Amino acid sequence: MDVTDEKVLVVGAGASGVSAALLLARKGARVTINDLRTRAELGADASRLERAGVELALEGHAEAVFEEAELVVVSPGVPPLPIFREVEARGVEVISEVELAARFLAAPLVGITGTNGKSTVTTLIGEMMKRSGKPTFVGGNLGVALSDAVDGDADRPDGVAVVELSSFQLERVRVMKPIVALLLNVSPDHLDRYPSVDAYGRAKANIFSAQGPTEHAVLPAGDATVAAFAPPRDGATRHWYGGSDGEVRVDGDAIVDTETGWRFPLSELRLQGLHNQLNACAAVLAARLAGASGEAITETLREVGGLPHRAELVRTVDGVDWVDDSKATNVGAALAALEGLASPTRLAVLIAGGVDKGGSYVPLAQRFYEVGRAVVLMGEAAPLLADAFAGLGLPIENADSMAEAVARARALARPGDVVLLAPACSSFDMFRSYAHRGDVFQDAVRALDEGGAS
Repeated sequence: MDVTDEKVLVVGAGASGVSAALLLARKGARVTINDLRTRAELGADASRLERAGVELALEGHAEAVFEEAELVVVSPGVPPLPIFREVEARGVEVISEVELAARFLAAPLVGITGTNGKSTVTTLIGEMMKRSGKPTFVGGNLGVALSDAVDGDADRPDGVAVVELSSFQLERVRVMKPIVALLLNVSPDHLDRYPSVDAYGRAKANIFSAQGPTEHAVLPAGDATVAAFAPPRDGATRHWYGGSDGEVRVDGDAIVDTETGWRFPLSELRLQGLHNQLNACAAVLAARLAGASGEAITETLREVGGLPHRAELVRTVDGVDWVDDSKATNVGAALAALEGLASPTRLAVLIAGGVDKGGSYVPLAQRFYEVGRAVVLMGEAAPLLADAFAGLGLPIENADSMAEAVARARALARPGDVVLLAPACSSFDMFRSYAHRGDVFQDAVRALDEGGAS
């Protein structure tokens, strides 16, 4: 892709927008970056951009800023603005940051999307590729912007970029062509941005849009929702994992790859929960398709545990396990945590609540009836959750702080139970991020004394 002397507008000066602007400037484009914030709010990034020759257009999305653009690059946090349609009507491309980066990358790309589990699967695949001796970049929605991979150590034909991709990042991709693309699941999320689950799923399915028969699509077996978004039969070659007939699946006490005969005992898997067994199956299949060795795959599953705030066991106190799944910011993720960590013989005390993201909490409540002991609610969405959990015949308590939630959960839990922080909501009413929420939870749990005092 040649952008020399081209007028490019980057909309959104978050981490990925800044990375895209710097990449474009390095490649010789005339770059303007546009954001709602002030120069002071951008902080050090403002000076960094200007030193690279990037012009700043701040404090609004004025139409004049878009008039001379020959290419527009949109950061994932920017909602679909009406002016984008006007720009496209003039024949100007409007693309996402990951699409921009993919047009420059020499390294093949492995892309992972889905409502839940994508960070865990991305991390596993990245480790499997690294341990196979391949120069490997791991990033995207997980952390480091894909634009930062361009011209990096792994940006070579024998390297690989393993990239977590959100629906926001995938809304405007056209030629990005992963050699392996995974769609792990689709459940209601971000319905404050999308008019329906179908629209949300279609955004996710863009990960397959440029693939052909020489590329691979990895999907969960037996998932009718995901199957509706699978690539057409003349598109990517489809591969299925999990279920009773996936290429890679759980068979008795082991994960097995039916194509190669590879086998891994579940007793050696570092990741906790049934949902993570499925995540491991997805990672094994994708990594094998991307060229990882069986030895590297085995070593990764044996040595790599869960990510922070994702089904993370904090400690066991008086026979009760305390698990931080603060990353469960939607109902599907909280439901997966319950499925993986609670059972009729291991009841859960659930700590939930935060900022509502749209969708119904009823599926969570229905499952909780089978595996729950009590629920502690907090944050703005507490009344909505209380409505969904009403009528179950289980205790419902409210808390004004995480410390109070932990204290109430302790009083409700019994030996053999699990206390699970799986909020099913975003965190921004009370915390800076899901990670901050998880940290506060962990601090409160670590402050508990054995024997009932706190």
